[in-house]
Amino acid sequence: MQNNILHLDLDTFFVSCERLIDSRLQNRPLLVGGTGDRGVVAACSYETRGFGVHSGMSMKVARRLCPEATVIRGDASIYTKYSHLVTEIIKEKSPVFEKASVDEFYVDLSGMDKFYGCYKYASELRQSIIKNTGLPISFGLSANKIVSKVATGEAKPNNQLQIDSGFEKDFLAPLSIRKIPSVGEKTYQVLRGLGVDKISVIQQMPLEMMISALGANGRTIWKRAHGIDNPPLVPFYERKSLSTERTFGKDTIDMVKLRTTIFAMAENLAFQLRKGNKLAGTLSVKIRYSDFNTYTKQVKITYSSADHVIIPKVLELFEKLYQRRLLIRLVGVKISDIVTGNYQINLFDDTEEMLNLYNAMDAIRNRYGDLSIMRASAMGAKTIGRFNNPFNGEPPVLLAHRNQ
Repeated sequence: MQNNILHLDLDTFFVSCERLIDSRLQNRPLLVGGTGDRGVVAACSYETRGFGVHSGMSMKVARRLCPEATVIRGDASIYTKYSHLVTEIIKEKSPVFEKASVDEFYVDLSGMDKFYGCYKYASELRQSIIKNTGLPISFGLSANKIVSKVATGEAKPNNQLQIDSGFEKDFLAPLSIRKIPSVGEKTYQVLRGLGVDKISVIQQMPLEMMISALGANGRTIWKRAHGIDNPPLVPFYERKSLSTERTFGKDTIDMVKLRTTIFAMAENLAFQLRKGNKLAGTLSVKIRYSDFNTYTKQVKITYSSADHVIIPKVLELFEKLYQRRLLIRLVGVKISDIVTGNYQINLFDDTEEMLNLYNAMDAIRNRYGDLSIMRASAMGAKTIGRFNNPFNGEPPVLLAHRNQ
């Protein structure tokens, strides 16, 4: 059976949401992100890109490059709401789909040609999203995820493109090597040093040469350049979660100890999210008292993997839940409503220094272990233990290393 994989991507998602709320922003250069000089661009309209503006750059630099742009701080709760709305439409109309991020989806339409027609179905799904949300969205349709994603990029803005089976290589050939998913700036510079600028050049290169130049990643890029890489579609499950618990050897009401433990749990779970390129939409705290009565409290948040978003919310839940007249036997923290996505949705409150700090701390943890670096507020919670990557296979429950 011929595979048919649909890739859907909401065009300039944050910008489109803002324009939906305020029509005066239509066709005007728009920057969404931190509004201070130390802020970061979370999203930018197509009108700003000709000036060299891109997401992730300093807002100060973006303003200098495009001084006529309107700058909006952004509201992550609005974007989360629209992301949920689009997800519900796709879930209702698609048997199997993957939510790759807050604004990006894959749908497996294999076998649909026998009954309806994949391109017709994809077109009607896209129109349904546009009609019910007012948001522009583009799609690419092909035999695999990689080609479909590239096709979506070529279809934008607000359009659609199908690549028929057998024409993947011809479609990719004239495109820049930057179009290949997983070709970042460092890989791009290596390939340019070899005189490679178009995908067609990679198609003419022996596989062994790519492996020699780029290692194992060279094989992946070579396969993608030929349109034959086919990573699996990961079905979307809303109820994925991670949790960690600690049972105290002696019941306690030591508030320093309790807050330190809760802080360290939340910090580690936030790191696990970033490590797995995930975002969480729900937080909960559990307390078990000395009489074994157990209570939980949860809160919805805008999708995040940031310490400065997750940790204060978790501590706030603990303060609301805890009855100080009772000894505590166990505490736990859980994050759920997990989706794939990077850190961009939290950029409205961030500075470049904060983002660099996260990157530096996570790099140290990835190299030397989860507990190799932590905030002073988490020091002392040594029973959290060393966690493996929870996103290899089924999301596990993360438990305390041992009782204390």
